[in-house]
Amino acid sequence: MKKSFAVVSFAVLALLAASCGTSGGDSGGSGSNDTAGGFTPPDLKKLETLGAGEGKLSVLAWPGYAEDGSNDPKVDWVSSFEKETGCQVTVKTFGTSDEAVSLMKTGQYDVVSASGDASLRLIAGGVVEPVNTGLIKNYADVYPFLKDRPWNSVKGQMYGVPHGYGANLLMWRTDKVKPAPTSWSAVFDANSPYKGAVTAYDSPIYIADAAMYLMATKPELGIKNPYALDDKQFQAAVDLLKQQKGLVSEYWSDYLKEVQAFTSGNSVIGTTWQVIANVAKGEKVPVDVTVPTEGVTGWSDTWMLSATSKSKNCGYLWMNHIVSPKANAAVAEYFGESPSNGKACAETADKNHCTTFHAGDQAYSEKIWYWTTPIEQCLDGRTDVKCADYAKWTQAWTSIKG
Repeated sequence: MKKSFAVVSFAVLALLAASCGTSGGDSGGSGSNDTAGGFTPPDLKKLETLGAGEGKLSVLAWPGYAEDGSNDPKVDWVSSFEKETGCQVTVKTFGTSDEAVSLMKTGQYDVVSASGDASLRLIAGGVVEPVNTGLIKNYADVYPFLKDRPWNSVKGQMYGVPHGYGANLLMWRTDKVKPAPTSWSAVFDANSPYKGAVTAYDSPIYIADAAMYLMATKPELGIKNPYALDDKQFQAAVDLLKQQKGLVSEYWSDYLKEVQAFTSGNSVIGTTWQVIANVAKGEKVPVDVTVPTEGVTGWSDTWMLSATSKSKNCGYLWMNHIVSPKANAAVAEYFGESPSNGKACAETADKNHCTTFHAGDQAYSEKIWYWTTPIEQCLDGRTDVKCADYAKWTQAWTSIKG
């Protein structure tokens, strides 16, 4: 996997900081926050009618989201799409949301699976266009609580199709980490016994994980939302991560490299995705995962359409396919997340999958602090202070890693 970090567009970030408001509360996970109340995106038109596919589609995706059988012949939901639509698919994967934003700006990709820390930047920059959900038959079966969220819509206009959602978990080597950890302190505490063998996600958005930990361990800071940090709160999170650097063996964005690190024992504990744990277990690496007591950050991903795409019909056909029951079930089960389509649960090979991942459980979903683009107007509803925007998060991340 290519590992790269994009230079964030400060013009886009300025637009976000100036125009994004908040109309939500500050309780629960980020699902309770409606953050795009005053955001005015570029005036782009959505597709009015669906025509025949153009014959090709370029897909930009998180690893595991657009499998065509080349990694595993048993894992393939792209080939069926190609046969049904005539749209021949090429897939490029990315390791971080910054990389996805950078690649989408090139105009070379038709659709992207965007997480919440990328989607508003793509909307504000005019990189993606509003989506006519009436042209997507399977959209009706997507869980209602995933629709019209701050990270995938503006003023009731959807900018994509919800794909799946899940949590950033704590993973450890069961033969080297004992007892089983229950807290993020194992990776943040300066006295962690796993110094030199901790791994952390390589992205500015990881600052939110530190902020979430501080919410629980230093309530005097008054953090209510890990993506809404005033100067004092932001500095506390940055200081914690600088302290953590002394514990870290390596930062990861390439999920296969994290598997390798846990296989070799270079890393024995750290943040992960369920798909990474699944791959590691498949290679007989003794690992396990948990949701620590302080909570978790996570993702609610959205398939979005490039505003400059020459294959918009194929793009719509793809968005309909990827949230169809069979395809959505296959992706969710392979990646390790909840599907967005309620009917997908009947299609999973593991009939306990949707129970395990709390599919359709809105109360559970609201407890996850989904990745959201930090903006100057605090996402927790405060109006008396300014919060650190994503540009500051990016600058801080560079200083954290040194």
